[in-house]
Amino acid sequence: MHPQIDALFDEAENRYLKPEELAVLSQYVESLPARLDAYCSLRDREITIMQQAADRLVAELPGESTETLERSVKNALLVLRHCATAMLMNDEAFLKDRLQPMAQMIQAYDSQRIDSALFRLLSQSLSHHLAPQQVKFLLPMLAIAQSDLHLSGEAPLTAAALF
Repeated sequence: MHPQIDALFDEAENRYLKPEELAVLSQYVESLPARLDAYCSLRDREITIMQQAADRLVAELPGESTETLERSVKNALLVLRHCATAMLMNDEAFLKDRLQPMAQMIQAYDSQRIDSALFRLLSQSLSHHLAPQQVKFLLPMLAIAQSDLHLSGEAPLTAAALF
């Protein structure tokens, strides 16, 4: 659950929520149907989105080994799933926690160049297969992933960069 909402309930253990606390809760609850829609659309189109990005990656980096490219695609798929879950929960800490080992793997395999290219291609594929509102919910988590994985050879993700 969203850490701020979790904290609201902890703080209000012996009292009713204050109006400003209810506003935070209400805002999250009101956004939940759209978040669910974005999550389900991403889940249902994941293969198409990733395949498009992977095909373009192979075309851009023909000299890279299949094994190296496959490892990067598998990692990107996992990052995308973590981003989707974090977006659904609206929980950046959840995402950051799961990205830490991935950042170490990128460093260990020295795949930052490949992963940066794949992340750019994945972002483009997302903008082609998801509605702008769906990408809007996912964008903050993608930006966190881009930053935490040190895939900043590209400009930071923004809505303008995706559309």
